[in-house]
Amino acid sequence: METGRPLFIPVILGTARMGRMSLHAARLVTEELGKCAGVETDLIDIAKLPLPTNDAGEAIKQADFSAKMSKADALVVVSPEYNHGYSGLLKHVLDSCLKEYIHKAVGIVGVSAGPFGGTRVIQNLLPVMREIGLVTIFWDVNFSSVQKVFNEDGSLLDESYIRRIDKFLKELIWMAKTLRHGREQVSLG
Repeated sequence: METGRPLFIPVILGTARMGRMSLHAARLVTEELGKCAGVETDLIDIAKLPLPTNDAGEAIKQADFSAKMSKADALVVVSPEYNHGYSGLLKHVLDSCLKEYIHKAVGIVGVSAGPFGGTRVIQNLLPVMREIGLVTIFWDVNFSSVQKVFNEDGSLLDESYIRRIDKFLKELIWMAKTLRHGREQVSLG
């Protein structure tokens, strides 16, 4: 495996709603990921992606997003839970790429105002991740009662999340390195 090239692991914020507390979670995960040696990251806010909604799939592929997904060694998806599910816009964005995701790791961060911390959104995203070619990791991060985890300016109120994020990122980085090695060194044929 090429040792000089850092891993590129972008964080996708999977909601466009106003007042979204998941923005704080996405910023925190991006910040912690940026502290990891040998890793580059970028926060991708789907609310800012110029994708049309009058078509779907690769017909709406946006060049910058596609390039970032091609370059990525892994992804983090931060998604709030909306009535046990994820936002339609997140699915719309994810579906705009396909081959870019094959054999790359993904970790999911669930966010909820309730006590389950986005557990159900994670459950619902797992088969989607598999279908588009991503490899899910063992650990998730669940932000339960998110309004009690961050204050209004986004400052973290519960430092125990740093340990949870660290465990999550260690697994993600290991899987990203392993899958990168496989993509570069192991033939499918």
